[in-house]
Amino acid sequence: MKRIILYFSILLSTFSCSEDFLKPEPLSFFAPENIYIDRSGFDALLVTMRKSLVPEFTGNRNFMHHQWNTTEVAVPFVQLDMTQLTPSTDRYSKYVSQINNFYENIKNANVAISRIDEIEWEDMSERDAILAESYWHRAYWYYRMVHNYGDVPWVGEEIKSARLDFNTHSRWAILDKIQSDMEFAVQHLPETAIPGAVTKGAGNHLLTKIYLANMEFDKAIAAASAVIDGPYALMEGRFGVDAGNSEFNVIWDLHRPINRNSATNTENILSIVDRFEAPDAAKSAGLYTMRTYHPSWWHSRHRDSEGNRGMIDAGVLYDSLGRGNPDAALTEWYQYDVWEEDGYDWTNTPDLRRADANWKDLDEMLYNNVESVDYGKPWNFQWMTGDPYTVLGSMYAMPIYKTMVLQDDPAARPYGGNGDWYVFRLAETYLLRAEAYYWKNDLASAAADINKIRERANALPIEANEVTIDYIFDERARELLAESPRQNEMVRVSYIMAAQGLNGYSEDNFSASNWYFDRVMANNMFYPQYTGPKTKTFLGLDVPVGDKFVIIGQTPHLEPYHVLWPIDDKIINSNTLGTINQNIGYAGAQNNKPPLETIE
Repeated sequence: MKRIILYFSILLSTFSCSEDFLKPEPLSFFAPENIYIDRSGFDALLVTMRKSLVPEFTGNRNFMHHQWNTTEVAVPFVQLDMTQLTPSTDRYSKYVSQINNFYENIKNANVAISRIDEIEWEDMSERDAILAESYWHRAYWYYRMVHNYGDVPWVGEEIKSARLDFNTHSRWAILDKIQSDMEFAVQHLPETAIPGAVTKGAGNHLLTKIYLANMEFDKAIAAASAVIDGPYALMEGRFGVDAGNSEFNVIWDLHRPINRNSATNTENILSIVDRFEAPDAAKSAGLYTMRTYHPSWWHSRHRDSEGNRGMIDAGVLYDSLGRGNPDAALTEWYQYDVWEEDGYDWTNTPDLRRADANWKDLDEMLYNNVESVDYGKPWNFQWMTGDPYTVLGSMYAMPIYKTMVLQDDPAARPYGGNGDWYVFRLAETYLLRAEAYYWKNDLASAAADINKIRERANALPIEANEVTIDYIFDERARELLAESPRQNEMVRVSYIMAAQGLNGYSEDNFSASNWYFDRVMANNMFYPQYTGPKTKTFLGLDVPVGDKFVIIGQTPHLEPYHVLWPIDDKIINSNTLGTINQNIGYAGAQNNKPPLETIE
């Protein structure tokens, strides 16, 4: 009865049966009444809110990895069969229970918002700036939540006593509320700030996403333009820590952790700050990018020509590629197919995002066991133990320009060390504006924005007649791996299509038919419903469509209703005086009531 319901209610049963809790006690020095009495108290709370962004991108099975391993880009190696994901069963990853973390982060913002006028402000601009950033944090987490879970309860104030009467609000009502809040916020956020703090640019970037979700496309264009025309610019020349190394390129530079918050990086809008040299309380366990996105190339199943172990978890290769698990196993579509355009493929594309220096490909994987007869020779999947169909996570190409983060602590396992990470970057702003232009059928303007990103990457520009929503999301995959929450953005587009009745989609049938599911099935060969080409190349084999990949005891499976994840039934069951809805397709949805359409 702890975390799972803490953010909705303070159950009276947590108190003793005696009446001791009724006795007055001196207020703690750390009680809210003693903290939020001046600006310094609110500033401390803002620091807490900023730190709440760090777990999005750091630590084992962080929330951003969920966003990529449920798309066409990757599969969830420990949750391949999504039908096993239920309101009461979360397996190893927090698809279900992360809603509690979201509400905890919202709670912190609500404390500031609720108490902002309990003190007298000598300078109202200070008050408005704190309120603006608090609105930003609340809007950020609600935007994430309504695209993970759809309709959810709106909690918009500090909860100071037990409540068991929450009701579900519609996603549209929540979007309207956070849109209004953010329209205020962008007027009061600063143009510049210390690393990790929210600026006007970060406000307009988030507001662009909200406007898109609310189908206010002209406003989305205006908000994105405010960022693009502001104090930002795409990085087009070499910079930062490796700028003098001609082996690499600007794409490599852009994603060195130490370069993200560099004053010379004009593309950074907002990045978390996570440094190894910081005090323990001020840093994470690490980015875990090598564990999350790299294969288990080091595993004992990789045998040599004599049947002995060819790959080992030691040496330079182990330090640089890390101990991949992986929790987001990259698909053939992302490794190869998405780079096939204009007559090029992954082997010869001029696109720097697939440049040889930026990736570690299979033909570059050499046996690293010095005791092996094949030491230094190319890895050969035919010598692996087990059916290669069953070892999805064992070997695939790695985009090391994004994922290789060396461990600062020599005693730590190489999972991916500490480092800053992008929350918002100008390249995404261009792609968001391109999408807004697409919805308005201004394909020439959409192509122009897409080409700004492609030209920086040395990829060939596209023509207006090539712009589709699928192409925009192809480009987002090429540019934004492990950055923007991809599942959320795909769900947002699915809602837009359903609301507009495009391609036969509708809101009434959303859980049975949606663009998200259809796009995943068109590109991710590991699901039985895959609708792509009749054969695909997997570890050098031509795999017939319809083969079921049995991986770590599971057959990968995804259904249309997985467009939204289940809401933790502990939240629903503990809310005895109200109704919190469950998403269609999951147990408990039969008890749903129409969601509230307005926020008081």
